[in-house]
Amino acid sequence: MSKAEKTRQYIIEKTAPIFNMKGYAGTSINDITEATGLTKGSIYGNFENKDEVALAAFDYNFAKVSSIVKTKMAAKHHTIDKLKVYLTVFLDFNNFPILHGGCPVLNTAIESDDTHGKLRAKAVSAIEKWYANIEGIVKEGINNGQIKQGTNAKDFAGAFIALIEGGIMLAKVTGKMHGLKAAVKQAEKMITDIAT
Repeated sequence: MSKAEKTRQYIIEKTAPIFNMKGYAGTSINDITEATGLTKGSIYGNFENKDEVALAAFDYNFAKVSSIVKTKMAAKHHTIDKLKVYLTVFLDFNNFPILHGGCPVLNTAIESDDTHGKLRAKAVSAIEKWYANIEGIVKEGINNGQIKQGTNAKDFAGAFIALIEGGIMLAKVTGKMHGLKAAVKQAEKMITDIAT
């Protein structure tokens, strides 16, 4: 990795949590320089503008969350247990530094849906990947007899994601875990209902 690549990576790693906590609009160039200890010139020498930093920070945050889920899933063999990984990770979001600001996909989706086309596209792509992963697990479970035949994988994925993200939103905005725990309970029921 070249010095320039290392500097870019350093900027991304230092600013990713800030963008997840404060959002695009709430993160200033001063926040970026303060977090990195670099000058504006150094930031703009490595990134064209704040947009470019924000897009890279989103990719970094999403990759980190995906890595946590994939690592925990790799230890599971049953498709039902793989689906439950999402619940354990997000229910325990306070213990994962990357999730302290909440789910980066949810945060970015809410902020950018009407205001920032490029960030919105990143959030859409992340949600599509999440859908595809859950659908794949459900289809795998149907094929190996662990999930009921006739289960609609796409419908399951949509409702499952909505429950998790809605629960996280409730926990973050109220500062209380009740809404998230209730959402996880319903998501667990969804999983139980499709198990053979």
